[in-house]
Amino acid sequence: MASAAHKPKLAPAPAGLQSFAGDGDRKRLTAAAVKAVLRLVQAWDSDNAEGAALLGVSESTWDRMKAGTWNGTLNQDQLTRASALIGVFKGLHLLFADAMADRWPRLPNRGPIFGSKSPIEAMIEGGIPRMLETRLYIDALRGGL
Repeated sequence: MASAAHKPKLAPAPAGLQSFAGDGDRKRLTAAAVKAVLRLVQAWDSDNAEGAALLGVSESTWDRMKAGTWNGTLNQDQLTRASALIGVFKGLHLLFADAMADRWPRLPNRGPIFGSKSPIEAMIEGGIPRMLETRLYIDALRGGL
């Protein structure tokens, strides 16, 4: 009879592929991911509630992250969110050569995945799936698919 507390042993990711499943990878990537998300949320002129919702943390945790006093480790979902957001940010800066790259996430959008909401609102509402769709949408707009 298998123990209810048994955790399945995860196979390591194939060479060259990033995995957010292992504790070591998450610890190694957390500081850079938090720093990048803090900067992109600031560039997008988002408030604390939006930043916390985008990363999937509480507002009090977000405040500690901003203050540099948080020393936790992001979980797999939070790192996936950070990765998607960083991809959106980078894609927008490749697509637009001006300040539009940082204004675009706040503008109402009639694109098929946004429903006339801003991309930030849509990503908060739709979570990880919408963040990944937004990243793919930006890549498609710039011809990167």
